[in-house]
Amino acid sequence: MTSPLTDTITTLSATPSPRLTPQQRLDSMLAQLPTADSSGSQTDSGTVSGTTAVTKGELIEPIQRINAAMQAHGIEFDVSDESSRIVTRVIDRESGDVIRQIPSEEVLAIAERLEEMQGRLISLEV
Repeated sequence: MTSPLTDTITTLSATPSPRLTPQQRLDSMLAQLPTADSSGSQTDSGTVSGTTAVTKGELIEPIQRINAAMQAHGIEFDVSDESSRIVTRVIDRESGDVIRQIPSEEVLAIAERLEEMQGRLISLEV
C-alpha cells in the first residue's frame, strides 16, 4: 500500500534533478502532495473526515480508563473545570503529592483570563 508521500519520494528519487538545495527539494516535495481541500476529506461542517469536536463529558470515561492504567506509574490526567483543557499531573506514589502539573495552575489562570478578555482587547469605533 502506498501513500502520496511515498509516491512523491519514489518519483523524486527516480528522476534525476539538477543540483537543488535541501530547501528547494523540500518545497518541490510539498508542492506535489495533495492538500486537504483538494482531497475532499473535509465535510460541509468544516470537520475533517467525520471527526467532530469532543465535549468534556465525552472525555471523562476514557480519561478514567487511562488514569486506572497509569496510576501505578504516578501519572494522572484530568480535564480542567474552568478551561476544559487536559491537565497532566505527575504524582508521588507514596505521599500522593503533586510533583509536577502540565500546564501549571498559573498557566491555566492566565489562559482563563485571556479567554475572558477575548473581544475586549480590540476596540473598534465606527
